[in-house]
Amino acid sequence: MNASDKTIVSLTHVAKHFGAVRALDGVDLTVTAGECLGLVGHNGAGKSTLMNVLAGTLSADKGTISVHGHDLSGRYSVSTAGENGIRCVFQELSLCPNLSVAENARIFHPSLTGFGWKRRAGDMIHAKLDEIFPGHGITPDDVVADLSIGKRQMVEIARAFTTTNAPLHLVILDEPTSSLDAVTSGQLLDFVRKVVGSGISCILISHVLGEVLNYADRIVVMKDGLVVASKPGSDFTRDTLVAAMGNVVEVEEIKDHQAFEAKRGQTEIVIEARSDTALDSVPLVAHRGEIIGLAGLASHGQTTMLLKIYDAAMRNKRTPKVDGPVALVAGDRQTDGVFHLWSISRNVGVRSLRRMVKRGLIDPLAEAALGREWQERIKIKTPDMDDNILSLSGGNQQKALFARALASDADIILMDDPMRGVDIGTKLEVYDLIRDEAAQGRTFLWYTTEMDELYNCDHTYVFRDGAIVADLTRDALSEEKILQSSFQESA
Repeated sequence: MNASDKTIVSLTHVAKHFGAVRALDGVDLTVTAGECLGLVGHNGAGKSTLMNVLAGTLSADKGTISVHGHDLSGRYSVSTAGENGIRCVFQELSLCPNLSVAENARIFHPSLTGFGWKRRAGDMIHAKLDEIFPGHGITPDDVVADLSIGKRQMVEIARAFTTTNAPLHLVILDEPTSSLDAVTSGQLLDFVRKVVGSGISCILISHVLGEVLNYADRIVVMKDGLVVASKPGSDFTRDTLVAAMGNVVEVEEIKDHQAFEAKRGQTEIVIEARSDTALDSVPLVAHRGEIIGLAGLASHGQTTMLLKIYDAAMRNKRTPKVDGPVALVAGDRQTDGVFHLWSISRNVGVRSLRRMVKRGLIDPLAEAALGREWQERIKIKTPDMDDNILSLSGGNQQKALFARALASDADIILMDDPMRGVDIGTKLEVYDLIRDEAAQGRTFLWYTTEMDELYNCDHTYVFRDGAIVADLTRDALSEEKILQSSFQESA
């Protein structure tokens, strides 16, 4: 048996239940050496649960786990996975925010001890960042909490690929590009092909189907806690992959969504803003009923602009001009979005409390009704909206945040890359909601790292170094023009 045929891990009839929810219902999965395995499926299909079992952070209720031919069922754990060269970059990042980049690397490698360990840890993680993400701009002494979510994701990815005295056989990447721009995403995926060529295996979970189709050797499709398809990547097309996932939306409809015609005739300006770093840059102007895209390389001022507008609205500042109440859909849902101890319904309704007050108290019936309404409208997958918000998959948590904003009285919705970890079917449904709400007069400012999403926008502002450097209409929009504006001095 040659190295490319050697099985690293084999999961057989793995099951995991959370109360009435059957997250995994008897899954079989194998990964061989030197393989990039693509794993796809809608939110709640069981992908992240399966990877948590493989990473050792969850124990399977049933089934067997074999690594390198050894049955480790019943004694499998995070440390066991690590000892056998299995690591995971989780969708919800696991770095310690109060520690530096170097100190977070040290947590992964307990063998780094003695005098000078911090320097060695810093050199190791910095070298790996340089290898995967040239020009990353991260130093070993940076405190993780001070980094943008995109840079935190880069650090976590780089840390997973570092080695000391333990082997490295398999790296699980759960939505690794969800907070990365087009350039850094390309750098990562090229690196994945490089390490796979060296014999290390990767499991790539992504809702960006083009990434899976272009980079995976084999694609496994999950639905409702089961594997429903497993074939070489070359045997799938976008159409057949969408069909295998069970999406009710035809691919032709996806193309129609991207060709959406802008609504016209709205003239009332509701937002006027400029960047703080370049007062002579292109001004941001949004009219009532417009969908405005914010693009460019990650961490170049898009989120800062959204927060500046949000702060002006909440504090009734005159500059920038913001005419109407606002709601924000946070991109970093664990830090800035969900209330971890609250139910799903309460997380959805918190922005709408004023209209649910009865005799000075929150009316639980009104709160429950609002939760049920948006569970149906945005298809939050849960048996009970009174369950804790953390019982949801990452994508369904994001749906709850989106429902919170749309259920509110806000005239202006600010969206900070809100579709992170959301499946393609849900995305299309949310795009419909956005356009319907815009047609009724709501204004949307939409920062996204996904090029396809910008085609839903009436026009797109491109950011570079904190300034707006280009304003592209939908007709003029292309990835080449966005990248050109992102790097060149003239828009």
